[in-house]
Amino acid sequence: MKRLVYCLLTVCLLIASACSNQQISTQPPVTTTADQEQDPCSSENLPDTVQGINNLMREFDDASAVASNTPIQQLPDVVSNLQRIRRSAEDVEVPACLGTLKTHQLNHMNLTIQTLIAFVGGANQETLKNGLDMARQEHDLYSLEIVRLLGITLAPLTETPAASSTP
Repeated sequence: MKRLVYCLLTVCLLIASACSNQQISTQPPVTTTADQEQDPCSSENLPDTVQGINNLMREFDDASAVASNTPIQQLPDVVSNLQRIRRSAEDVEVPACLGTLKTHQLNHMNLTIQTLIAFVGGANQETLKNGLDMARQEHDLYSLEIVRLLGITLAPLTETPAASSTP
């Protein structure tokens, strides 16, 4: 019993001495170059991190453009391709900083696919218009988010004197 008490006392003393010399820092941790290389959300790595997601969006946009010029009888094949691209986008694991971007991407893809399926199914014009409008809004939100993430400043469009319609 005495031996157990001495062992426990020794362990307690070791733990107490190990913790007693630690200082609590009020300074934020210094980020080293190695940490930045590891962080996919750092300003240096973000363009590469975003590229994989954006490549799928570009592929989807290209396939959507094909769909708009495809006869209705051939649309099921195009929709199948769009679904394949969407599944690839769903499977991409992204860091937390790209969560909003991925959400807008998937919303756009889902709305586009649903609208095309509704078109093949004979939906009315109002349903198709609403579906396309919502898909376009999600695409716009995706574009704004990618611009925000990459720190790109958008300049407002201004009319040139030659383009204005003054009499």
